[in-house]
Amino acid sequence: MTTAEQSLSALSPMILRRPVVGFTVWGFLTLVLLIFNIGIGSVSFSPAEVWQAILHPQLSATTGSIVWKIRIPRAIAAILGGAFLATSGLLLQVYFRNPIVGPFILGISHGATVMVSLVMLTTLTVGMTVLSPFMTTIAAFVGAYGVMLIVVAVASKVKNGITLLIVGLMMGYLCHAVTSVLTALAEKEKIKGFVLWQLGSFSGFKWSEIGVMLLCGGLILALVYFLSKPLNAFLLGETYAASMGVNIRRFRVLILLCACALAGMITSVAGPVAFVGLAVPHMARLIFQTSDNRILIPGACLVGALVTSLCDLIARMVLSPVELPLSAITAFFGAPVVIALLLKRSVKM
Repeated sequence: MTTAEQSLSALSPMILRRPVVGFTVWGFLTLVLLIFNIGIGSVSFSPAEVWQAILHPQLSATTGSIVWKIRIPRAIAAILGGAFLATSGLLLQVYFRNPIVGPFILGISHGATVMVSLVMLTTLTVGMTVLSPFMTTIAAFVGAYGVMLIVVAVASKVKNGITLLIVGLMMGYLCHAVTSVLTALAEKEKIKGFVLWQLGSFSGFKWSEIGVMLLCGGLILALVYFLSKPLNAFLLGETYAASMGVNIRRFRVLILLCACALAGMITSVAGPVAFVGLAVPHMARLIFQTSDNRILIPGACLVGALVTSLCDLIARMVLSPVELPLSAITAFFGAPVVIALLLKRSVKM
């Protein structure tokens, strides 16, 4: 038996049983934080009042309206956003077999941002009345996939991971430069809306948007979990994965499509959210003590949901009623985690 086969056989059913307690604990903590996010705000409610408002929103029009139209959509959006970004980062780290890549580092989020700036700061979409409600989302997807295609094209020519990271950073700088020029030339009214979007926030979510995220994101997550075994084989090398029957070309396309779709979906509605896609996969590896993607995919979803919900709560409450930028809070949280992991050199794919 080869070394690769021995490594893969180590992912036994016994290992799959151990994280059940971890899933239960992190799921419970996420549920508790969900209740806190619903109850705490400029107007706070006790858990009993939150429960009553959920079950009987008609008894108190004010409480029911705040809970159902503002708090619950935002809390659910934060959970979904964290899960999607964490999964996107995990997929990219497996694809490039590099522990310090993510949607933000590789310029995917910047690509989405520059296309959204074209929609929000220019008149390019004038006359597109049918697509106007969806232009921001469409633009974010186009930007995310465009940058990713460029990075992948370079990756196919260059095998050095550091070079690839530099290319991703340069793409981010170029996108930021274009965004800065558009901002300087835009009207003041448009600049305000774009700047607020750039700060990142889960506020203002509607139930229709939550429904789209649940449907589209849920289908993508199901597909990603279905790919968990090929992902494990891919970690052991393309040659080994091919020997296990994995269609490498099709598999690469699927990974990138899923990663970009998840990152672009969140960026389009919540703005650029940094460090979640980079830091959370490493946290999941440390928490569950495995590189098995059958465990890491749901684990990263739970950890990402908890971390993003916590950061959203901090952004709302630290200087309430002023709301801090979500990306600033995630950066304060994620940057030390990544630095500590790199210094200890305990990051393993």
